[in-house]
Amino acid sequence: MKRKIMTTRIERDSMGELEVPASALYGAQTQRAVNNFPISGKRMPEAFIRALLLAKSAAAQANAKLALLPQDMADGISDAVSQLLDDEAMMQHFPVDVFQTGSGTSSNMNANEVLATLASRIANQTVGANDHVNYGQSSNDIIPSCIHISAAIELENRLLPALEHLLKVIKHKAAEVDHHIKTGRTHLMDAMPVRMSQSLLSWASQIEQNIDLIDGIKPRLHSLAQGGTAVGTGINAHADFAAEFNHQLSEVTGLTFTPASNFFSHIGTQDIAVSLSGQLKTLAVSMMKIANDLRWMNSGPLAGLGEIELQALQPGSSIMPGKVNPVIPEAVTMVAAQVIGNDSAITVGGQAGNFELNVMLPMIADNLLSSISLLANVSHLLADKAIATFKVNEVQLQKTLARNPILVTALNPIIGYAKAAEIAKKSYKEGRAVLDVAEEETDISREELEQLLDPAKLTLGGL
Repeated sequence: MKRKIMTTRIERDSMGELEVPASALYGAQTQRAVNNFPISGKRMPEAFIRALLLAKSAAAQANAKLALLPQDMADGISDAVSQLLDDEAMMQHFPVDVFQTGSGTSSNMNANEVLATLASRIANQTVGANDHVNYGQSSNDIIPSCIHISAAIELENRLLPALEHLLKVIKHKAAEVDHHIKTGRTHLMDAMPVRMSQSLLSWASQIEQNIDLIDGIKPRLHSLAQGGTAVGTGINAHADFAAEFNHQLSEVTGLTFTPASNFFSHIGTQDIAVSLSGQLKTLAVSMMKIANDLRWMNSGPLAGLGEIELQALQPGSSIMPGKVNPVIPEAVTMVAAQVIGNDSAITVGGQAGNFELNVMLPMIADNLLSSISLLANVSHLLADKAIATFKVNEVQLQKTLARNPILVTALNPIIGYAKAAEIAKKSYKEGRAVLDVAEEETDISREELEQLLDPAKLTLGGL
């Protein structure tokens, strides 16, 4: 078998000469990073690279507006960005590992080199990676900016719409199952009855709260480090660059981005990313609760609660014929666990703000975007393949509800806690309905007991 021989070319940077694949759009600095960091084989997320390219286009147009770059050169850079964003194979040009230099300089130079190559061809002139594509920028401000930009775009286009869809489906299902009364549970033990809709609307409230909290983070997320350059002072950037950059970026994305009120904090820390990750962790905890409720309600079907039947999606066992498992809720719980883990990594990364620069930026970007993507994807599955499609087992609900001695709680105001406890214990011991025992042990008529112990009425609360 003949070995494929890769042809190379020689590229140069400030450290000397280096062989680069002949067909590569990138140059020496990208190749050095590829050689230096063969760690995970995992590239920076596509959402991050797309944000980085949009930022490079915005920077080029801002510099042209400020008469710092020729307009035709800036247009060449922007056209190169458009060409890449339209290319399904775009990521082949961005091979740098996530685990690289902590500032993300390798990814920044990767984008600079690729755009310089393409823009030089488009504009028919030499476009420099450092002198032109990176004009008025530093890795130290553009990488933190792109963490914010990519996360903001992913929230707006993916996660928040997915959560709105999940919320809508939960509310619709709650209305559909409102007439079903089930045994409530505290400590996993039988408690007072609830409407199934009340359980679902609790989930809806969780999702609504998460949406509101994520929305609350957006103004801070939309503030960018761009313009602070190397350490926050803005050295080598025009005084109006930050404002013009944000204007250009806002025009392209449809989101309103603004310069940070303090560039030093946005470059030296990742507090806003840590805050967003914390909210994503809260969402993961909410999703874990919803998924586990579904798993418990679906458990059985004979030896468990068996209150609902989740949609059968695939065989559940390679050895036990006919077994069907709650695969979507299980996937949700795994996503939740991963997001919680991502948050732990981001928390540690946020502590790596040493003086004027945080040095775990690529890892923070990767984990943050991973959490957003996982939660967005699984929200649709949870909505459409679990909540929207489950069936209620009314026979099982009624079977356990009528025998629940805890219903006697409704008699507390009339007969007192101690007498009610006696009735409950006797009902448990003899395996009889609490209604029958209460009729024997009190002077209350059966007709009145039926009203007092009506499970549907008890879900309304009050005396």
